[in-house]
Amino acid sequence: MKIVVQVRLFPDAAQQAALRATLDLCNDAANVASGLAYQRRVFAKQSLQRLTYGQLKDMGLSAQPAIHVARKVSGAYATLKANQAGNLGKPGSKRRQAAEGKPIRFRRDAAQPFDDRCLSWQLAARTVSIWTVAGRSGPIRFGCSDQQHATLVAHRRGESDLVCRDGKWFLYATCDIPDTATKEPDGLLGVDLGIANLATDSDGRHHSGKATNRVRHRNQRLRAKLQAIGTKSAKRLLKKRRRKESRFAADTNHRIAKSIVTEAERTGRGIALEDLGGIRDRVRLRRPQRVTLHSWAFHQLGQYIAYKAKRAGVAVVHVDPAYTSQECSACGHVAKANRPNQSTFHCRSCGFAEHADRNAARNVATRGVTGWAAVSLPNAA
Repeated sequence: MKIVVQVRLFPDAAQQAALRATLDLCNDAANVASGLAYQRRVFAKQSLQRLTYGQLKDMGLSAQPAIHVARKVSGAYATLKANQAGNLGKPGSKRRQAAEGKPIRFRRDAAQPFDDRCLSWQLAARTVSIWTVAGRSGPIRFGCSDQQHATLVAHRRGESDLVCRDGKWFLYATCDIPDTATKEPDGLLGVDLGIANLATDSDGRHHSGKATNRVRHRNQRLRAKLQAIGTKSAKRLLKKRRRKESRFAADTNHRIAKSIVTEAERTGRGIALEDLGGIRDRVRLRRPQRVTLHSWAFHQLGQYIAYKAKRAGVAVVHVDPAYTSQECSACGHVAKANRPNQSTFHCRSCGFAEHADRNAARNVATRGVTGWAAVSLPNAA
């Protein structure tokens, strides 16, 4: 499996100027290639490379960076096409027309990929040398944790992306880690994702969203206040804080995912997750709840659980989440009245009572057992 290791670069003034000029040129070239691709309707990697290679070289790019710019543009259009149905709305919608009605534009700080022909790592010295428009840079120091360094030494393969974020320089290095054989699970740990409780497992452990929601609502109020003020200092503070909530969400999701995967690995079980694809289009909520639903990275949490489980060899199965909150995990009776409020489940048929999120997690686990049996049946044959 492939993971990404982020390292911080510490260039001197001359190196920083060269990196800045290189990233500017690469993204200017990407915008030129994107305009040609949109105009000629040429989006395949090889075809777009043949169409734009000469022009990109004339702009000052070397051969390999020019190829990577063309591939970056092709990949961006492939991502746009993949997102058309799920994230951009129906054909003819304003959002979809806005995305499809003009060429893709690349920001000044958009990441630029480099391979080992353009970039070389000196891992023992913790330095890296990069192609720039001013020639090959001298050794640039980088910083990372000892664990990240060990991962780079053992598993770094393929491309690395150069990124400038808030005036700081980073490299995102691709590491190819050998797959861990998935162990046959002794049962499944069901996980219900939600808002009041971000995650609840079928054993009854809750990862409360109370503190998370408090931080998120505070950020929303502060953001609205700064936007209303509109001064230069307010805009400067908004820019400084713009990634704070996303970092907070990612850190919270990492912690929850690690806890769930560790418990499943300790008990020899697999993990059953809800397939929440398209949840924002399906659910109907009151206005205050919409803000919470649309501002938390549920999909990210599911991704973190899946990749951490894969590294640990823990089986993961996704199930249909329909009616898991209304179905009785004891008798299977489904009724909206079974859940009188957010935290309470009381079956109208058999009288079973349980915390609503744990009941839903138990239903997810039950469906996961059926789903895992269907997945493993061909292997058994």
